[in-house]
Amino acid sequence: MDYIIIVAGGKGLRMGGDIPKQFLPIGGKPVLMRTLERFHEYSKDLQIILVLPKAQQNYWQQLCEEYSFKIEIRLADGGETRFHSVQNGLSLIPDDAEGVVGVHDGVRPFVSVDVIRACYDTARTRQAVIPVTPVVETLRHIPTQKNVLRSDYCLVQTPQCFDIQLLKAANKQPYSDNFTDDASVVEAYGHEVTMVEGNRENIKITTPFDLKIAETLL
Repeated sequence: MDYIIIVAGGKGLRMGGDIPKQFLPIGGKPVLMRTLERFHEYSKDLQIILVLPKAQQNYWQQLCEEYSFKIEIRLADGGETRFHSVQNGLSLIPDDAEGVVGVHDGVRPFVSVDVIRACYDTARTRQAVIPVTPVVETLRHIPTQKNVLRSDYCLVQTPQCFDIQLLKAANKQPYSDNFTDDASVVEAYGHEVTMVEGNRENIKITTPFDLKIAETLL
C-alpha cells in the first residue's frame, strides 16, 4: 500500500496576512484542497496523511464543510520542524507496512500527475527519489563573488518518495540542522537519492506574487 504525507505547517508570515498560506484560495478553492485533489487524481487508493498544526485543525474541518470536501484523509499534528512533522505523519503508517511513501509540500498544488507517477514508480526499485528541474537563471556564489555553472545545479521539488521502511528508519536519526528536506535525511542515513524530471509549474506558493502566478496557472 502506498502513502502520501502532505506537510502543511505554514503560518502565512511571508504572505503578510493572518490566514496561513495553505488555506488561501486560488480559483475559489483553498490551495491545500487543490494539492490533495492532485494526489487523489493520481490514485484513489493512495492513503493520504495530512500534517497540520493542532491549532489549525478545527479551521481545516470548517473549510472541508464549507467546500464539501470529501477526500478521505488522516490528520497528524505538526511538529517543531518539518523533520518532526514528517515523523508524526510516519507514526500513522504501520511499522510493518510495505510500499512507497511520498512527502509533499501542501502549498505545491501544481505538481503533475505524470511527475507523481514517475516518483512513485521509480521509488519501487530505487527506494529514494526526488523530482528536479534545471536552473535557468545565472547563479552567483556570494562568499567568492563569482558566478558558477548553473549546469552543476538543479532545483529540488516534491513529492519526494521513499521505500516506507527506509524513510521510517532514516527518521529515527537525531535531528540535525542539515535536514533541509526528506532527501537530506535519507542521505544522512547513508542511502543514495535518485533524481527524476519534475515539472516547472510545480511552484511552492509562499508569497503574494506566487498567488498571482497560481491564478494564472489555473
